[in-house]
Amino acid sequence: MYVLLTLLVLAPVAVGVQVGGLYLGDRAELRSAGERQASSFVDLPALRGAVTDQAGRVLAVNTTRYDLALDPTQPGFDAQAERLYANLARLTGRSAAYYRRRVAQRSSRQYVALTRNLAEDQRTAVEGWEIPGLILEPTFSRRFNYGTTAAHVLGHVSADGTGLAGLEAQYNDALRGEPGRRAVKRDRRNHVRAVVGGAVVEPKHGESLVLTIDLVRQTIMEEELQQGMQETGARWGTAIAMDPRTGAILGMANQPTYDPNRASAFGTRARRNYALTDRMEPGSTFKVVGAAAAIEQGLISMQDSVETGDGWAVFHGRTMRDIRAYGTITFEDVLAKSSNVGMARILRQMDRGVFYQYARNLGFGQPTWIDLPGEVGGTLRRPAAWSGTSLTSLSIGYEVDVTPLQVLSAYSALANGGTLMQPFVLAERRSVTGASLWKAEPTVIRQALKPETVEALRPALIKAVEEGTATRAQVEGLSIAGKTGTARKAGAGGYTGAYRSSFVGFFPADDPVVAMIVVLDEPQSHSYGGVVAAPIFQRIAERWAGTFPEQVDQRRAARAAAHATPDADDTAPDASSAVRTAALTPAAEAASAAADLDALARQDSLTAMPDLRGHSTRAALHLLWQHGIDARVDGHGRVEAQQPAPGAAVPQTVTLTGTRSP
Repeated sequence: MYVLLTLLVLAPVAVGVQVGGLYLGDRAELRSAGERQASSFVDLPALRGAVTDQAGRVLAVNTTRYDLALDPTQPGFDAQAERLYANLARLTGRSAAYYRRRVAQRSSRQYVALTRNLAEDQRTAVEGWEIPGLILEPTFSRRFNYGTTAAHVLGHVSADGTGLAGLEAQYNDALRGEPGRRAVKRDRRNHVRAVVGGAVVEPKHGESLVLTIDLVRQTIMEEELQQGMQETGARWGTAIAMDPRTGAILGMANQPTYDPNRASAFGTRARRNYALTDRMEPGSTFKVVGAAAAIEQGLISMQDSVETGDGWAVFHGRTMRDIRAYGTITFEDVLAKSSNVGMARILRQMDRGVFYQYARNLGFGQPTWIDLPGEVGGTLRRPAAWSGTSLTSLSIGYEVDVTPLQVLSAYSALANGGTLMQPFVLAERRSVTGASLWKAEPTVIRQALKPETVEALRPALIKAVEEGTATRAQVEGLSIAGKTGTARKAGAGGYTGAYRSSFVGFFPADDPVVAMIVVLDEPQSHSYGGVVAAPIFQRIAERWAGTFPEQVDQRRAARAAAHATPDADDTAPDASSAVRTAALTPAAEAASAAADLDALARQDSLTAMPDLRGHSTRAALHLLWQHGIDARVDGHGRVEAQQPAPGAAVPQTVTLTGTRSP
């Protein structure tokens, strides 16, 4: 018992001696080790790169905000404390007592959060105070300046700034940059506090992206597609435009759409990019594949006669019908009038493998490899898997699944002398300082058709617009070539009573600069592509033509020639002016006005208030926002009135009145 008691007494003494030894002998070394263990680093987020249209208008950008914290143990702070509280009260609108209380009741001795989400000008003001112990921590959030405009091209990001869709996902690595780091201290509860004057590795900010899309044209496309959806009652719709010479995407719109600023508030259907992700049987727009193969293989010429009979025929036990009986017509009219019977009668003579190869050459059954995520490749079965009716079905656009973008790419090849180009939406990548890092170069996929084959087909596609199934796609003074498509939708038990309707074409027909497709799913007002899709194409093309200066000049010249009279007094001083004025229809004036609006948007500043009357309220708002002018809109549609009047000094706020009530 005595031995045990002695040991119990000596044990605390031994512990005390050991602690004393550590305190006196190893104090400095242990303190240093503890500080190293408590030291840590936190990431400093990099500024995500901006996304601009081809004219430099900022479509997506990171907004920088700042969180303000304080280390009140820093030398000299106590003498500046009251000045800090007073300055914060003026800066944020809270009372000085509020901040005095936060500092006094802080949970950490050396760190207290004061306020969040300070703007850039507020950050500058805080830095000017020069008060010891203040810590500014940057935070970033993504802002899409034009809301739903180009939403499916841009995509959206997660709460932590990671790209989830569209270009934001495709080029996430380039946009996000590389985060930096800041030295911090961690206490025994793992609370983090910044270290004033601690080591900082600055972040490497992300690259900026320049797109092939122009904001004005994209807005026009979205407006007209939305109007077409309302008129037809379609379930969804998509419109895509491409420069056939390069593959650059000029516009891509979908309805329904969503706002990337709050993507989670919209369903999957609204966020779906139907241009790339949905397959469909194309119907008659696919007839150019068979027509090109037949011409190039010498099976027929465009002026040879084809017997279509009474508008129906039986192939392998199945009846095929035309809209009406055409009798004996040329092969050019078979394409222009979209005769199913005529096309099937010609192509049933063709070798299966030859037809399959032409379809593959034009890009069907494979992705287009556009630089956007989510693209599907379509379905084109190999000839060995075809049935007895497959060739005639394929001749009119059935038994094949395509995306709208694949169809557009094929017609772009027709517009480009038979050369199939790879579509792309990214034109350039730039550093945070604006230096060019990479520029897109047009990529040729293959020579799909001979140039002479394309030239032989072009008159038939022009005739389809001027006299055939697509007369509602005509634009005065602008030559258009194209083809309509109307296809029944397949369901679980066969074909249903619903349709997909489309029109695809290019303009000007003799020297194309734009190829465009419009597709509507289950339109309720009518089923034919020439009735529901062609008018949308027509309205977009008419307004777009005003954004190409050379097209404006050509259309004015064409109208002037069409409206000139043989006995016009060409010697009169104002004769040419009078002819031009007479030639400008309301549609022409709208196109010309669109060009003027685009030119104003490209200016660095406005010297006087422009005339916005007649423009869409959306386009007018974009112009004003581009120049930093706030606007209040009463109604929608087109601008009917504005305050201040045109020509007045440019104000801070403009009031616009739309033609339709809110």
